[in-house]
Amino acid sequence: MTLQEQLVALMTILRKEIKRYLRIWMQTLLPSAITMSLYFVIFGSLIGSRIGEMGGFTYMQFVVPGLIMMAIVTNSYSNVVSSFFGSKFSHSVEELLVSPTPNYIILLGYVIGGVSRGLLVAIIVFIVSLFFTGLHIHNLFVVVVIVLMTSVLFALAGFINAVYANNFDDISIIPTFVLTPLIYLGGVFYSMDLLPEFWANVSKLNPLVYVVNAFRYGVLGVSDVSLTIAFGMIAGFTLIAWFYSMHLLNAGTRLRQ
Repeated sequence: MTLQEQLVALMTILRKEIKRYLRIWMQTLLPSAITMSLYFVIFGSLIGSRIGEMGGFTYMQFVVPGLIMMAIVTNSYSNVVSSFFGSKFSHSVEELLVSPTPNYIILLGYVIGGVSRGLLVAIIVFIVSLFFTGLHIHNLFVVVVIVLMTSVLFALAGFINAVYANNFDDISIIPTFVLTPLIYLGGVFYSMDLLPEFWANVSKLNPLVYVVNAFRYGVLGVSDVSLTIAFGMIAGFTLIAWFYSMHLLNAGTRLRQ
């Protein structure tokens, strides 16, 4: 395929992905706004007023970056896992695989679709957060890069989950039993400084710790981990996920019947 044909194929997949989640926006976009509003009310206004400051900021300001990142992670992941598994379940993905479309274009189309939903939800949650507290971006470059890298990473993770899933129940196992615990134990609601040294070191094995803290640095200017290490960890996980996803596509693992 020529470069122009590849671009047409990429835009076709991307357009399909965006139309899919916009068509059912009450299921894909609205729940995040409602859920995060409840988090802001409960953890920020009610509980936060009793906790006081954390890391030199009000508790509401402290948790907002983590909640925004939580929305980005879950939406980037769920968009790709549900969409690609749907294509796999209906066998329409087989038509893509036998077409001249390069596998990296197929993967890029689904991943960018997941990233676009993650970014849209992030904007919605950010706007909602402004009704509860004021935020001043400390480093816009860090915010943008971390959001993009995180969206790509978890969109790829959703793709891998979709490839191995055998039924619709399988696409909810990882988010429920792996992703959700990692998010809640990733420093969204607390500072690592509050943990005993042993558990603080154990927490550093959680990739979400680096995601949340890097984004918190971009928004507030504080972080419990080194920003360089955080960027390195996220970039490393993303590269591994990309090459493994390409391996699954090239090998046709659980995709060709």
